[in-house]
Amino acid sequence: MGWAVAAAYLAAAAFPSPGTWLRHAREVLGPGLGFRLEAAPFLLALVLFAAGLQVPPKTLLRVVRQPVTLLAGLALHLGAPLVIIPALAVALRWTPDTDGGSGMITAMILITAMPVAAGATVWTARGEGDQPTMVGLVLLSTLLSPLTLPVTLGALSPLLSPDYVGALAGAARIAGQGFALTGVVLPCAAGLLCHLVLPRRALAVVLRTAPPAALVGSLLLTYVNASGALGPFLAHPDAVLPAAAVAVAASLCALSFLVGRAGGRLLGLRAPARTCVTLACGMNNSSASAVLIGTAMPDRPHVLLPVLAYSLLQKPAAGHAVHPPRRRPQRPLFACDPDPGSTTPPRSSTVL
Repeated sequence: MGWAVAAAYLAAAAFPSPGTWLRHAREVLGPGLGFRLEAAPFLLALVLFAAGLQVPPKTLLRVVRQPVTLLAGLALHLGAPLVIIPALAVALRWTPDTDGGSGMITAMILITAMPVAAGATVWTARGEGDQPTMVGLVLLSTLLSPLTLPVTLGALSPLLSPDYVGALAGAARIAGQGFALTGVVLPCAAGLLCHLVLPRRALAVVLRTAPPAALVGSLLLTYVNASGALGPFLAHPDAVLPAAAVAVAASLCALSFLVGRAGGRLLGLRAPARTCVTLACGMNNSSASAVLIGTAMPDRPHVLLPVLAYSLLQKPAAGHAVHPPRRRPQRPLFACDPDPGSTTPPRSSTVL
């Protein structure tokens, strides 16, 4: 996925026009007959629907019975931005940016305020994490997002210049009025419901088709969001802005994963639980934040640049977080050591 996302960014840089065209709402059945459809929210809903569809109900029952790690991960996921963002905002005050880095701070707030990314479950499965708990963290943070998203945006808005305070307040208003519910919670809940009510054969068909479609939708959503950010930048190139966006995204990504790992250790969690908590802090639904930026701040496409950089950087960071420690194979003391299950005594030999 990392290479595929990078390819989507390159496509957006080389051919931004189709992505820019898709960013605008279109009449589906003609004027007065149908409804207006926006590509980005639709693609985000497809991705979240597939994520909810692939959650086995037995997984949720296991998480409910053992809620300690779930609650610890949720608390760190919600609390980490309140520590990390102010620290980075203080550092940005020393930059020569005329607004004190408010554009970058706005992007960081919108990244960390989002629910845990559904992709975190994939990385947990690759490592030594607790997969059911990770699924529970994704779902619980998603279901609570209509409440937590506006609160986080409001709590961190004093860090911004007055111009960006109004823009972030607009984003919080959109999130509270329905974006988090209709754009994030309902698609995921619809996937869960389909898994519960569909007959076995129908569910098997949907499970075969929905995940590949969601994968294509995720890459297309990345291309659409990148076109909105890279198109205006390519029209007026500025080498400082993308470099600053990458530096800010890298700092935010590193600190988020470090806070998650340190929090897991301080709480005395076991290794699988620590992996879940680390991913819950570091992996945020950057696609949702990009869609919210496109909806609430269409006149500020530069705010998307740190979001795009974070989306790419959090994947190798997650791979590092779940990578199991390498264990050296135990070499025999002698080259002629017999098989452990063999009863034949070893013959003497000389090892050169």
